[in-house]
Amino acid sequence: MKNSTQIVVPSVAKLLGVLGENIKLARLRRKLSAEQVAERASISRPTLLSIEKGLPTVSMGAYAQVLFVLHLEKDLLKIADDDLLGRKLQDLGLIVKERAPKK
Repeated sequence: MKNSTQIVVPSVAKLLGVLGENIKLARLRRKLSAEQVAERASISRPTLLSIEKGLPTVSMGAYAQVLFVLHLEKDLLKIADDDLLGRKLQDLGLIVKERAPKK
């Protein structure tokens, strides 16, 4: 993994930190070492440690591989699953100012 700086908003950085901590706890609950998970996910141990720290420079693919190893890959489907804000914005655009025609 290249050493690069990724600028993220503080709230996103905090969320990534929580995600990393959750991944680390999931690994520890399964009693898997960092070496085991890294090997099974086909990533380096430093990359796994970066994921567990929630660093934004790690690719989504690496996160997905680790979640797969931990049998948590379906959790990715929960991201933006129920887009409440998007639905409200869409509904605002659907407001009809005229009556619908009679059949």
